[in-house]
Amino acid sequence: MKIYTKTGDKGTTALFGGTRVPKHHIRIESYGTVDELNSHLGLIRDQDINPHYKDLLIHIQDRLFTVGAILATDPEKNILKNGKERLNIPKISIQDIERLEQEMDTMNEVLPPMTHFVLPGGHQTVSFCHIARCVCRRAERLATALNDISPVDGHTLMYLNRLSDYLFVLARKLSNDLQANEIKWIPEKH
Repeated sequence: MKIYTKTGDKGTTALFGGTRVPKHHIRIESYGTVDELNSHLGLIRDQDINPHYKDLLIHIQDRLFTVGAILATDPEKNILKNGKERLNIPKISIQDIERLEQEMDTMNEVLPPMTHFVLPGGHQTVSFCHIARCVCRRAERLATALNDISPVDGHTLMYLNRLSDYLFVLARKLSNDLQANEIKWIPEKH
């Protein structure tokens, strides 16, 4: 399989289903940001962290490929006249969302209660989590903007929202595991 096709040399790219759109289209921005997020998760996974988190991050990366496929599909080209889908794109399930919630609940059981916002940082691994959380929030903003133009599956939007929450809790848990200093944000008074 060749990596280069030359079909995008004039600034357009094809969605699943064949529709060509400009490379700056909101749909491309949406799944491109999900791809960027996936790369950041790989960076977190490459750190010296608990194998359970590494395994879960692999699962999340798989789910993000699904999110990317969903966002890269032209919904108008995917639905047949009988209402069935033409392309066999996997879905994000409620179980995927619940798994993130369960993981957060488990981590929160051993973390001190949060009384203030936390400044990102304290350890390189923790900082990688915060960066991924911010990229996830951007992916969510872009996906919801796309949803205003063209419907996006609700579970996909929920998953991105929950994933950013998960990445915040993971950052706190890794701070705890790594004995990193978690600095509370207390606004300076002028």
